[in-house]
Amino acid sequence: MLDDAKLPLTDDGKAAPKKETRAKSARQGIYRRFKLWRVPLLVLFLFSGAVAGMYFQPPLLRSFFALTGLEPGAGSGTPIAVPAPTPVAPPKPLPPSITALGRLIPEGDIVRVSVPYGAGDARIERIMVSVGQVVSEGEVIAELDSLSQYRMAVTAAEANVAARQAALTQARASVATALAEAQANRDRAAFAAKLAADEADREKSLSERGATSRAALERATALALQAASELARAEALLARQQGGEDQPDVALAARQLDVARVELIQAEANLARGQVVAPKDGRIIALHVRVGEQPDADGIVSLGATDRMEAELEVYQTDIRRVSPGQPVTLNSAALAEPLTGSVIRIGYEVERQTVLSADPAANTDARIVRVTVALDAASSARAAALSGLEVTGRIESGTKQ
Repeated sequence: MLDDAKLPLTDDGKAAPKKETRAKSARQGIYRRFKLWRVPLLVLFLFSGAVAGMYFQPPLLRSFFALTGLEPGAGSGTPIAVPAPTPVAPPKPLPPSITALGRLIPEGDIVRVSVPYGAGDARIERIMVSVGQVVSEGEVIAELDSLSQYRMAVTAAEANVAARQAALTQARASVATALAEAQANRDRAAFAAKLAADEADREKSLSERGATSRAALERATALALQAASELARAEALLARQQGGEDQPDVALAARQLDVARVELIQAEANLARGQVVAPKDGRIIALHVRVGEQPDADGIVSLGATDRMEAELEVYQTDIRRVSPGQPVTLNSAALAEPLTGSVIRIGYEVERQTVLSADPAANTDARIVRVTVALDAASSARAAALSGLEVTGRIESGTKQ
């Protein structure tokens, strides 16, 4: 009974046979042994995966680090697996020269000479110069058809000045004559007053001795008083005529002369409205009008100092920091038999839009540039004197100075 109680039961509650119990126990032992040796195999697999992950760092592992913000090896003072360093390209060396487009100009650029202020709708009557002629500052370049009217106005003003001068001379002569007459009248009145006073004194002396009548004394005294009154009147008239230039007639004539002279100055100044003069020394580069035409916005002539030529280069704004005065420059163009040479003399202060464009259709037509002025040497200026406006390509040697 005891043996039957220790046997395992079947599904219907009955005791299983002993042979089946031993087989089942054997299978359970094998399963337990399989579980035990699977543990080191799992550890070996995990270790191999960790080593492979640190060595190859697959995209999934990198994504995990990027998502969590962790860095390989950041938790150890001596990491053995760190991110591969990102290769950094070495900086490209700057080219030794700067290339820029530009144009040839006379020193100070080309000046377009227009009609004077106040010329109105005047037309060209005479042209005094020709293309290529060298002119000096103040030299007459052209005359307008209004010049004859201005000249007549000057003639009339000169005549008016002469008339006013004559009127002043006449006024001064009249004052001098009146002064002489007043002086003569004063002298005559003084002499008459002295005689009358002497006669009155004589009659008074005779009257005191009883040698004359009282009526004679009174008559002599009255004549003396009358003569003294005439003398005072003559002296007052003389003082009035002694004013000289302050005499009303003379002062009026002098002021009228001053007005006439101012009108003459104005008329002479108006002559400038009928003439076109050179504003500076230079060479006539081009004529823009003909006789009989009315000048427009282009002016009458283009003038420039072609004996001292320059080049205006348009340097890209990103290159301007490498440009400084004194750097040598070489200028090239298909129209030149050999390059022109010069040096940088001035750098602009404003970033502008490019105006000299390359023939390349893919070139940037909206580039931002800074204008750089290059002074040509004497030999290059002589060869470029007749090439104002020629487009050139300049090469600025940014690493050297002259």
